[in-house]
Amino acid sequence: MFSFRSYFASLALFCLISLLYGKAKAQSDFFFSVDGEVTSPMKFTPEMLSTMTTLEVQVSNRDGGQDTYTGVRISEILVLAGATLGSELRGENLAKYLLVEALDGYEAVFSLPEIDPEFTDQVSMVAFQLNGQPLPVGMGPFRIIVPHEKRQARWVREVKGLKIHFADN
Repeated sequence: MFSFRSYFASLALFCLISLLYGKAKAQSDFFFSVDGEVTSPMKFTPEMLSTMTTLEVQVSNRDGGQDTYTGVRISEILVLAGATLGSELRGENLAKYLLVEALDGYEAVFSLPEIDPEFTDQVSMVAFQLNGQPLPVGMGPFRIIVPHEKRQARWVREVKGLKIHFADN
């Protein structure tokens, strides 16, 4: 005998399973690209970042508590893509900059010496976890974290690309 109650329960269960499967599948498809003035343009996934040398930084959140972000130094990612860093970052290469692009069109700029460990002791990273979990929707799957900055204006959410460019004269 047909029952609307069992029909709607089955429909709700089907929708829930479809939603969860869709989210799981989408998580594995996330990536950001690194291109521009690099020798080996690349795409990075959360799984790739988790195999690299990670670091954790603790920062204060808006509620007065502490959050721990896990990620990889931007400089390490750029080196893998063949960006000019380290001993090669001199002369005309000092006119290069990093443009961080978000899914919503937001952008932020960093000079390469700001993120190169041979120029600074400050940490700038691409985070992929918050308090031991993947970054939540609306923040991740990737976020730029710059803990030493007083304002979080360059803490770009939903990073889709890192591009190296030369500054125009």
